[in-house]
Amino acid sequence: MNSPAHTPDTQALQRRRAHRTAWKVGLVALAVYAGFILSGVIGR
Repeated sequence: MNSPAHTPDTQALQRRRAHRTAWKVGLVALAVYAGFILSGVIGR
């Protein structure tokens, strides 16, 4: 199975997309974490 040739431009684009996706996932995880903390504090 041959992999497609990756030019520096396509590699940079993939890296930017991966970086953006990682930030989005991290923000969602942080929001869920903060939600659990706040629900515990408010629920008292």
